[in-house]
Amino acid sequence: MNDLDVRARVLLSRLSEPVDAHLNRRVNEIGATETAAELVAGTSPLRNAESLRIQLDRHDPERMVDADLASAERVGARVITPGTAAWPTQLDQLGERAPILLWVLGSGDLRLLALRSVAVVGARAATSYGETVARHWSADFVTHGWTVVSGGAFGIDAAAHRGALAAGGTTVCVLASGVDVPYPRSHDLLLAQIAENGLVVSESPPGSSAMRQRFLTRNRLIAAISRATVVVEAALRSGARSTAGEAAELARPVFAVPGPVTSVSSAGCHALIRQHAAELVAGSDDVLSLLDPLSVAAPVDHEPARVDDGLATREARVLDAVPLRKPASMTALVRTAGLTPTEVVAALGHLQSRGLVRRAPDGWVKQARQESVPA
Repeated sequence: MNDLDVRARVLLSRLSEPVDAHLNRRVNEIGATETAAELVAGTSPLRNAESLRIQLDRHDPERMVDADLASAERVGARVITPGTAAWPTQLDQLGERAPILLWVLGSGDLRLLALRSVAVVGARAATSYGETVARHWSADFVTHGWTVVSGGAFGIDAAAHRGALAAGGTTVCVLASGVDVPYPRSHDLLLAQIAENGLVVSESPPGSSAMRQRFLTRNRLIAAISRATVVVEAALRSGARSTAGEAAELARPVFAVPGPVTSVSSAGCHALIRQHAAELVAGSDDVLSLLDPLSVAAPVDHEPARVDDGLATREARVLDAVPLRKPASMTALVRTAGLTPTEVVAALGHLQSRGLVRRAPDGWVKQARQESVPA
């Protein structure tokens, strides 16, 4: 892909919103460079050409492109485009709804990470049950060589990312904002950890705010990047169910976790199962055995106990926030765990007494992790 094509796609991503089927169709017909040139010259046949040109009446297109590329460079982000080595080819299955480009922040290779990837999504207002499932299952997925994909939101998304990171695995966060705009803002440290170990991804240019419509269009990317989608908790009307629908449209497996029949947070999962839109799964091995039967040993009657089994939600969140190597300060732990200083101090005391964390000169780190303890 040449530099002119990249610059044209950067301009088009600045002028348009995601999922502009008319624009995408024109790009597929004549190419991104020609499509952008038509808009700049005022000769575009697109029905929404005038609305796309609004910014061009106030700004020079070359300077707009230079500004976006410079913003990306400042934070270490880069552009990947269709047809290049880092582009996940499964995104092309979106057809006219495929992204024009993607902005990525982090050290990972998106195409390689997407080869064995599973989306773990669910409610923002998650229960402790849902967060525990998302955290432990994500840890199991990465242990078996799968990348965990989610959206960085409160609740299930954050628990999934943290579970993957705590297990030393790789995770990808697809944002509805620019890669340089943490959303939610309090997840800035979490997103930095994700970028360090995987990737933060967006189709919106640097500096873009998270908008309601962008959350909905973002869901198709989570579904398309991933080989399967696991819905941990979801209300009847929710973004997680939207992601499940997008995955089903792409003929990708969809799994749903059952919860208490009285739980509003599980109502969407139960509906997916009842409508045969998702397969019921009761453990991470259920998902893994369906995705890759050879990767999971036959189930045993008694699973070995883990050192973090039985932790309360507060302690589990703090344990996930404590890094493996570089010590984290109290301030960092408070922000990452999303708890008060008093709660973090109390949780650290409990975790230290169980030998799960230790105080270092510059903060707190995990103890050498043991996979299991005698049951």
